[in-house]
Amino acid sequence: MTAHLRPALVSLLLLTLITGVAYPLVVTGVAQVVFPHQANGSLIVRDGRTIGSALIGQPFDDPKYFWGRPSGTSPRYNAASSSGSNLGPTNPAQITAVQGRVEVLHAADPGNTAPVPVDLVTASGSGLDPHISPAAALYQVPRVARVRGLSPEAVRLLVERHTEGRWLGLLGEPRVNVLALNLALDGR
Repeated sequence: MTAHLRPALVSLLLLTLITGVAYPLVVTGVAQVVFPHQANGSLIVRDGRTIGSALIGQPFDDPKYFWGRPSGTSPRYNAASSSGSNLGPTNPAQITAVQGRVEVLHAADPGNTAPVPVDLVTASGSGLDPHISPAAALYQVPRVARVRGLSPEAVRLLVERHTEGRWLGLLGEPRVNVLALNLALDGR
């Protein structure tokens, strides 16, 4: 029995050191050298102060800002509790939540009769998505322009400038980072 126990313990210790210590240190070191911005959370810093991450959504509910997707986390956009709601499209709780979100959007911009884009009323799988579709951003242009006293065309151009295309022209969908867009609005 001892003849089998010793090699098993040595293997356990060796594999623990390799996979639990050495490999994570190497991967972290490579990430810090090759992708330092992403490895440190893609933080956005203004005037020496961290104001957010390009990878995690933030709650915006002031009408002068573009609003992101609803968060499925509690409290909202809590990266420590990333999760979706797991509610299907016919679930009564999901239907009620979506109807409530549509009402909030209509109350914030009563003159907007355009169809509400689905990503403004449903959470992403992680509940932390920092992006919205260009359609969701364009839906909000009249409200943001009116509240800020800007022309809708100027705000629309800002949305177009902050629309990211597909990765390598093939993968993913066009998207708009809400935090970056709102920062650009504040910078005008």
